[in-house]
Amino acid sequence: MNQLAPTDSHLSLDLDFPLRDPASMIAQPYHLYVEKIDASKNMARYYAMSIEPTLFGDACLTRRWGLIGTGGQKLVHHFQCEEEAVELFLALLRQKRLRGYGSKYNSGQRMVG
Repeated sequence: MNQLAPTDSHLSLDLDFPLRDPASMIAQPYHLYVEKIDASKNMARYYAMSIEPTLFGDACLTRRWGLIGTGGQKLVHHFQCEEEAVELFLALLRQKRLRGYGSKYNSGQRMVG
């Protein structure tokens, strides 16, 4: 016979344990793709960022950068709340704009896709 209390865990589904819904965590999509092209320096670089929810309900900021046409590099930041991820997203966006990165549309080229 089971002699344990009705619930043997503080995370039991029998308790009113507040669970976060990861699908509703991100208020709006955050995606960025910018390029820096300077033919005089033989430079063609890209920088991409996005914020998405993880399976555990946290916010994940993914950064990708490199030469246009290559896989480049990837760095992932994990945050407990969306606001922290958005702060870093906006700070990096300002930094890239100051360094001359811009969208393909703004640089006079036509956007595809």
